[in-house]
Amino acid sequence: MRALLVGLCLAIGAGGALAQQPERTPPAAAAPQGAATLLTVDIDRLFGQSRFGERIARTYTEGRTALAAENRRIAEALRQEELALADQRAQMAPAVFQAEAAAFDEKAQSIRRAQDAKEAALDDTLDEGRAQFLEVSRPILIQLMSDRNAAAILDRRSVLLSLERIDITDEAIARIDETIGDGTEDEDEN
Repeated sequence: MRALLVGLCLAIGAGGALAQQPERTPPAAAAPQGAATLLTVDIDRLFGQSRFGERIARTYTEGRTALAAENRRIAEALRQEELALADQRAQMAPAVFQAEAAAFDEKAQSIRRAQDAKEAALDDTLDEGRAQFLEVSRPILIQLMSDRNAAAILDRRSVLLSLERIDITDEAIARIDETIGDGTEDEDEN
């Protein structure tokens, strides 16, 4: 029993050492008779380097940039309003100033909630774009599985060790780009 435990610990240690050196690919080995063929794909690269994913990411980035510019404009306007209120404080009765300050604070908080909602909606569009991408690329990935007589496609990040030849990310990106392009309806016109 002790020998089995020591052997298991050594195997785990060796697996950890291999996991730390992802560039190394084990020598080619024949799959056992009757073993199911598995493929891997890098989901992040698949999305990020496909024309469809690039379009979604570009739209998202443009939205973030526009929202950041809007937030800066709003912050500057609120800062100016706050300074003006502070300048008027000496001429106001304390109760009036407190009411004005409370109204300003409520306005600022309301604007912050609205801007936070815009940011959340923007994040949702990115998530929806990824989900849409996976949905429209599914038949292409199924066809790749069929072409390779594979039983499954695994996310490369969840695989501890594999032969480089089972990674189909580049081929999948090429087929997705060829089949759905950037995912817009007017893609055929380009």
